Amino acid sequence: MTPVRLSLCDDHAVARAGLRALLSRADGIEVVGEAATGEEALAMAARPSPDLVLMNLQLDSGMDGVTATRRLTSECGGTGPRVPVLTMFDTDTDPDTTLAIEAGATGCLLRAEHPDGLFTAIRHAASGRTALSAPVADRLMTRLRSPSPTLSPREHEILGQLAHGSGNREIARTLFISEATVKTHLGRIYGKLGVETRAGAVAVAKERRLLG
Repeated sequence: MTPVRLSLCDDHAVARAGLRALLSRADGIEVVGEAATGEEALAMAARPSPDLVLMNLQLDSGMDGVTATRRLTSECGGTGPRVPVLTMFDTDTDPDTTLAIEAGATGCLLRAEHPDGLFTAIRHAASGRTALSAPVADRLMTRLRSPSPTLSPREHEILGQLAHGSGNREIARTLFISEATVKTHLGRIYGKLGVETRAGAVAVAKERRLLG
């Protein structure tokens, strides 16, 4: 059986070493390259291409994981590697999971995946099948089945201000309302989005395309 040729893209050398050591235990999987940035992953794909690039979504510098995934899957004329993405988070806390799948990722795997599950998912991805960790699949289905929340025009305005990092006082001044009114609207926004924090509200809003 021809082994699956796989490259790793992760900005943490220790994480790459750990993945390489783990994957060396798997039959039929061969790690043929490593990249610390999205740019390096693209350069590797320009050479004799690996079958897969296992992409860390949380890259700290340079091109982000979603952009690298989109370019790997769109700029190689259909002959480039498939890109399963690797993340620490599920879709409740990481909107990039959904964005990566929309960008062409073959699937999404959690770092906490059991090794045998990871090996199976990699083989599925290499054959063109969707590879999703069970928690990710469950949460994506829940998102798809849940109706999008309906926000008022004012709530949309405040959510936009949150996305720009504005505090309550700044929002109040910008929108010519009181801070108490801002807090009231925030409570309603949190309730509709099912979150408890400003960061959570912005993350869910990005995932559900609620920001203009």
